[in-house]
Amino acid sequence: MASAGLRKLAPAAPMMEQSNSDIGQRSGLLSVEIADLAGIISDLAKLGQAQHDHSRGAASAVQHMAGANDALIESMKVAKTSAYETQENLGTSANEISATLADTVEKIGALSDGAVAVHQSIEEVSATIASVLNTGAEIQKFAYDTQLLAINARVEAAHAGNAGTGFSVIAEAVKELAENIRAATTANQKHLELLTQTLQALTARARNNTETAQAAKTKSEQSKEAIVHFHALVETVQRLMHDIDSMSQSVEENNKSYAELRDELRGLTDAVEAGAAHLERAHSKADTILGISEDFILFIAESGIKNSDSSIIELCQRTAAAIGALFERAVADRDIALAALFDENYVPIAGTDPQQMMTKFVALTDAKLPPIQEEVLSADPRITFCAAVDRNGYLPTHNVVYSKPQGPDPVWNAANCRNRRIFNDRTGLAAGRNQRPFLLQTYRRDMGGGTFVLMKDVSAPIMVSGRHWGGLRIGFKV
Repeated sequence: MASAGLRKLAPAAPMMEQSNSDIGQRSGLLSVEIADLAGIISDLAKLGQAQHDHSRGAASAVQHMAGANDALIESMKVAKTSAYETQENLGTSANEISATLADTVEKIGALSDGAVAVHQSIEEVSATIASVLNTGAEIQKFAYDTQLLAINARVEAAHAGNAGTGFSVIAEAVKELAENIRAATTANQKHLELLTQTLQALTARARNNTETAQAAKTKSEQSKEAIVHFHALVETVQRLMHDIDSMSQSVEENNKSYAELRDELRGLTDAVEAGAAHLERAHSKADTILGISEDFILFIAESGIKNSDSSIIELCQRTAAAIGALFERAVADRDIALAALFDENYVPIAGTDPQQMMTKFVALTDAKLPPIQEEVLSADPRITFCAAVDRNGYLPTHNVVYSKPQGPDPVWNAANCRNRRIFNDRTGLAAGRNQRPFLLQTYRRDMGGGTFVLMKDVSAPIMVSGRHWGGLRIGFKV
């Protein structure tokens, strides 16, 4: 009976195996879909945060613009008040200056005309003195002739004897008269010469005064043009006031628009902020679901259910155990101290971008890990990398293809120089800190330019003398 029962159950074994295979495959596909969804939600959360930041930035910018606009309005009010005061002062000043300048111009004109008249009078006096000098010269000649006549009369009187005595008296009187006239005219001529010199100096000064008066008159005439310009300035201020009024109206209307825009942006910011909060919660939920799916895959694997990832998972576990044993031998052989193997003093390498680090165990990993890690790459065509990381996500020694010397381009370095770097993102840090038998993570690998490729990352813990050193990561295509 028992054997018959077993024979009846035997056909069910293939069915069970097929079901387990389906469960394994479906769980793998589910993890891929969840990871893709989590990546999309993460992108949306980042986009929502960016939109939130931009909207807040726009609202802040509008707020600043509105503040600047308010300040501009106040400045315009002050300018308008100043313009009104300036207009009043200029108008009053223009009238006063116009009246003063007109009176001054009139007085300067009269003074100029008077200076010209004085100059002309002095010239007339000089002409009269010249005429008097000429007359004096004639009188002197007449006196000289009279003296000669007196001398002749005296000579003739002497010849006449007693009969010429009367004539001699007359001759003597004529002589005395001629000498008096000559002395008087000589003295008068000297005074006239002095007066002439004085008048010449006065004439020169009058001529200068006349020129100065004429120049002042010309300048005063030109000052009339300044009055015209002054009135034009008053008109310019009036136009400026009109422009300020027009501009003030535009600015005030603009300020109303800013207020409306600010209210709209505030509403948009609130909406975006609410959306970002929802997306952040969705992102958190997606991470939780992703963790649940990873736990579910571990549960399925521990249940003995196989899928297409099982072989890589087992390879990762074997290799992690081998690396742990290798590290233990290195410590036992004193190739490295245990403290140096667990060194967490990451020393930056100068001039590297992205930043690379050094630790005390890099020399050991460079010497021991490449043969092991390179062999894993050839185990399955889906595998793209294999590298050991410590519990902080530090990757000392990568595959040869990802361990090129850095160049001047940080973007190229990021893709080709991945050794000596700390990968403390969710996937990298979880792989380094996981202490369960294995951890299978599905994530989107950023290829640049907005392109993402779904990848799987299986990691197994590396233990050294009972201490958790880190984990071995194997990345492979979905």
